[in-house]
Amino acid sequence: NRVRQNLREKHARHVADLRAYYDSEIQSLRQQLEANLLFENWCNLYVLNRCEQLDAALNEANARIKALENKNNLLEKQVAEWRERFQALSSTSKVLQERLEEMRTSHKDKDNTVSRLRSRLRELQEAFEKAYKLSDNKNTRLKEENRMFQNLLGEYESLGKEHERVKDTLNTTENKLLDANTQISDLKRTISKLEAQLKQVEHENTLKLRH
Repeated sequence: NRVRQNLREKHARHVADLRAYYDSEIQSLRQQLEANLLFENWCNLYVLNRCEQLDAALNEANARIKALENKNNLLEKQVAEWRERFQALSSTSKVLQERLEEMRTSHKDKDNTVSRLRSRLRELQEAFEKAYKLSDNKNTRLKEENRMFQNLLGEYESLGKEHERVKDTLNTTENKLLDANTQISDLKRTISKLEAQLKQVEHENTLKLRH
């Protein structure tokens, strides 16, 4: 009986130890499961928040890209308009330059004509004075030469006035050409600035698209 009692007690203790061991294991597994569920919920929440952030960032990037595209189109339009204006001014400048060269050539020719008339006038003056000194009886010849002299003097004065008008026109044309060249220089600088802005916008647009 004593041995049987000892066996029962030993058996009971063994069962109690097994029950305690399995209870501990079950509790540990429950804790691990709860921790895994908490971690999974946290991961899901993090992923959801991250998706919302990325979606907002994507919308912002799309809006920025759209704004850059609109700015790019506006700058391209401005560059095209300034280039057309530049070409028009360049054509006007070329025409003015050609006209200026023609007027310079004409002015030079008239200067030569004036010089020849002056020489001819001096020759007539000398001949008139010489003839007047040689004889007082050559009234007819003197009158004729005087008439020629007066005609030549009138032609000289008329040509002198025309010469002055040509000089004034030449100065006006030179001023217009100078203004046109100044406008062309301003347009070149403006086009350079617009092209630089256009390249910057295209660069930003490319970076946004890559991102």
